[in-house]
Amino acid sequence: MPPLLFVHGLWHGGWCWEEHFVPWFEARGYQAEAITLRRHDQRHAPGLRTTRVNDYVDDVAAAAARMPSPPIVVGHSMGGFVTQLYLERHEAPAGVLVASVPPAGIFGATLRTGARHPLRLLAANLTWSLYGIVKTPDRAREMFFGPELSEDLVRAYQSKLTDDSYLAYLDLLFFVRPNVEAVRRTPLLVVGGEKDWTISAAEVAATAKTYGAELTMFPGAHDLMLEPGWEKVAERIDTFIRSRVELATA
Repeated sequence: MPPLLFVHGLWHGGWCWEEHFVPWFEARGYQAEAITLRRHDQRHAPGLRTTRVNDYVDDVAAAAARMPSPPIVVGHSMGGFVTQLYLERHEAPAGVLVASVPPAGIFGATLRTGARHPLRLLAANLTWSLYGIVKTPDRAREMFFGPELSEDLVRAYQSKLTDDSYLAYLDLLFFVRPNVEAVRRTPLLVVGGEKDWTISAAEVAATAKTYGAELTMFPGAHDLMLEPGWEKVAERIDTFIRSRVELATA
């Protein structure tokens, strides 16, 4: 089986994949690695706010180059957008986009956040800090988790969240877009959560349509790899990967 490289989104780190997905896939014979993108190893890392999204693409490329063969890249949220940019420039057996920022960018999510919490979004723009959007368990639940996830786990996961790059956020909003035709060369699976308001079900479906990709929706929110039912998401990804390997070796 090809190795797997997992890429996290805004505010997260490799821990969000290591909680469930990395050991689950390793138990099924995969080499699986979850990258922590630069300056996401502490809450307010020096230089984080001015890191660009293409820096994260470089991090993924460096991690992929260390693996024994080109990996299947699995990206969540912003990490899904980074995965698209990576696949534009690099060969991969396949890719998986989980609740991914669409190729058109993060404008929809920004509008929804601004409509619900205009002062939080204003503060983020004035301070160049995104941490205020997720700095309490209640705010983290609203962004990432459904009501089924226990309060204890929400608190535990929120405690691991970091600030994130304001300039990378602007890249997602205005400045950087993947080359759709280049990305379409790679077989893709697109998955999303039916209860996700951060990246809506309609945006997930539009991403799949843009790339001519397989689409599967789950009855969850944004952090599908951490919520109850994560096993079903992992199983769907595993089935997709094995079907691609069978096609490639037929």
